[in-house]
Amino acid sequence: MTEPPAPPTPNAVYRLRAARLARAVKPFRTRGGPAERCPVCRVLPSHCLCALRPQVVTHAGMCLLMADIESLKPSNTGWLIADVVADTFAFDWARTSVHPRLLSLLAEPQWQPYVVFPGEYVTPDRVVHALLPTACVTPDRVRPDPCRPLKRPLFVLLDGTWAEAGKMFRKSPYLNHLPVLSLQPDQVSNYRLRRSIHSNHFCTSEVGALCLALAGEVRAAEVLAAYLDVFTYHYLQAKNQQPLDWASPAHLRLRQACARVDSVSTGAENVMMKAPISYF
Repeated sequence: MTEPPAPPTPNAVYRLRAARLARAVKPFRTRGGPAERCPVCRVLPSHCLCALRPQVVTHAGMCLLMADIESLKPSNTGWLIADVVADTFAFDWARTSVHPRLLSLLAEPQWQPYVVFPGEYVTPDRVVHALLPTACVTPDRVRPDPCRPLKRPLFVLLDGTWAEAGKMFRKSPYLNHLPVLSLQPDQVSNYRLRRSIHSNHFCTSEVGALCLALAGEVRAAEVLAAYLDVFTYHYLQAKNQQPLDWASPAHLRLRQACARVDSVSTGAENVMMKAPISYF
């Protein structure tokens, strides 16, 4: 009899959530009732997707600056970035304080941080639409090219509602010296777990995928986008009390995306996917 896959290592957002719950003065109640959820993937246990978690080795890093209860919300997609991108860091945001580790991270010489935010809300001198020459773009490579600059792109994503993200941007003076990366995608958001009146507002995971593609890590971006599809499918099937189809288009897309990353591996393991052999 085949042993079930081991549960994945808790990611940065999981650890942040645990710390947030430890200091909570009252229980956090999810919308829709107190249904039991997997503590790792946040979906009902019957629809758990932990065994499908892909992790990609990327040159780019992600820094999630999360609004107060964002890490507690089951529909949050910053979790997916932390699942997929190994070098993901997560911090709670507060108006009156900043975590010392966040300041240290932003100052590390290996990183070139970018605050990802719409350029129309920023003075033009701070806005960039592509990575700076000091950043190393590595198209689907595990290791940076030694002939390229050494700085790695670190994308600072403001994870919360649109109103919360705007407040975080305006009231975080320690971000004021950083370039603002203004994305200009030619598609609309496909996110279906929360509503927005603006089609050009993207969920955090979609923004992460756009950043990875901009950094030349197109296949990692494809994996993250496919993983969002699988999470959305599992989440909605659970919400609507419907069984899973393990041969669904979302699962097929994730399998294909992971296979493409494997096909360009350069000696190191580029993607790890914990799944039963009979998954597809």
